[in-house]
Amino acid sequence: MRVKAFEFNPLGVNTYVLHDETKEGVVIDAACFYPDEKEELFRYINDQGIAVKHLLNTHLHFDHLFGVNVLSSHLGLTLSCHSGDTYLLNDLPRQLQQFGLPPMDAELKPEIGRFLNEGNTVTFGNQTLEIFHVPGHSPGSIAFYSAPNGYLFGGDVLFHSSIGRTDLHGGSYEALVNGIREKLFVLPNETVVYPGHGPSTTIGYEKKNNPFVGNSR
Repeated sequence: MRVKAFEFNPLGVNTYVLHDETKEGVVIDAACFYPDEKEELFRYINDQGIAVKHLLNTHLHFDHLFGVNVLSSHLGLTLSCHSGDTYLLNDLPRQLQQFGLPPMDAELKPEIGRFLNEGNTVTFGNQTLEIFHVPGHSPGSIAFYSAPNGYLFGGDVLFHSSIGRTDLHGGSYEALVNGIREKLFVLPNETVVYPGHGPSTTIGYEKKNNPFVGNSR
């Protein structure tokens, strides 16, 4: 499976496009904001000849939603996410105001076609992504795991030497840390973690070095 990462919008969100030899793929956290970012994402999809089968979101904070509607309209797809975050869609004006951004909630609010729960899978081409529900950054935060490839797309759950914020509405430090320990730190140490912001890391590195979760070998 090939992974292409883009860093989009003023908050530096990582958008991931995954595809394999079948040319089927998915987009995780379509966060493109500026016109040139949207053009860059579409250009890559078109140049690679990717047939996007799913639009996936790890959670529904506004900075991870900027590009969802334009992709949804262009590709004829609806969003797949966890139901625990749907209340955030009605909270978009406050979220934008909190970060000093102009109101644009009508443009951000996506159409949801499928709710993803713990234990569900998403398939495309020859690939299967398992769903882990890891609340704490937001109630509906989920991670997508490809066991054969050893890849985890964790959104704002786990970062390089850090974790997602828990001071936002619906956050819980205890829930987030417990979820990381119980669901992510049991994965193989060599598992590559592709986060919602910043550089990639590995489960093994975070178990030994992440100061927010505590050392675990």
